[in-house]
Amino acid sequence: MKTDNKFTQKLQEFMNKPDSEKDWAEGAILLLQLTGNQIMYRNISVNPKGKAEFIKGTLQKHLNFRLAQLTHDEVNQMQAQVDEIVTKVIKPADQSNFAEFKAGKRPDHDSLPDSIQALYTENLNIVHKMRELHLRLRTLSTESTTCPDSDRYPFLKELITLDKQLRSNWETYDHYVLESSPVIATEQAPEPEQAEEPAPAPEPAQEEKPKKSTRKSTKNSKKK
Repeated sequence: MKTDNKFTQKLQEFMNKPDSEKDWAEGAILLLQLTGNQIMYRNISVNPKGKAEFIKGTLQKHLNFRLAQLTHDEVNQMQAQVDEIVTKVIKPADQSNFAEFKAGKRPDHDSLPDSIQALYTENLNIVHKMRELHLRLRTLSTESTTCPDSDRYPFLKELITLDKQLRSNWETYDHYVLESSPVIATEQAPEPEQAEEPAPAPEPAQEEKPKKSTRKSTKNSKKK
């Protein structure tokens, strides 16, 4: 049965209060909601404060069970996540094609900064460590024995953390862009604009001189 996490949180908040601040009538209602026992509720609701120890002890047992169930559900979710990591990273079905782990280097690997090159080496170490953790996790369980949640949890958590780091490193490594050498552009200074020469003033019109007559004066030209 799936645990109601909101009700578990409400129950935990009630139990975390000091006894002097607990509303024991509320505790009796919580106990009724947990058990559905109407007869028990009628007996303790008459004087809930007088039944404080019974209410507190019974609620604590239910809370412990619900928290354990909550942890169990969380571990199962983590296990499903790790199973996927194992398939893709630790034990890929096709040994020649890793879905997540990339065995090849970038063609320009040697040109990358040292900090970026180091991510490639770090990921190789991470995968080796993940395989070791998975092997240890498998040895905790046999066909006849189920590994307790408390034992599985730290291994599952570390595997998930390493997988996140692995992905983050690949993201940085794969998408790093090398800065190209800056090209210094030589800009030519604009030539100073030459002032436009003023148009030459029009020459003054010359007065036309009267033409010299070519006819000889007839004065005294006729001799008597």
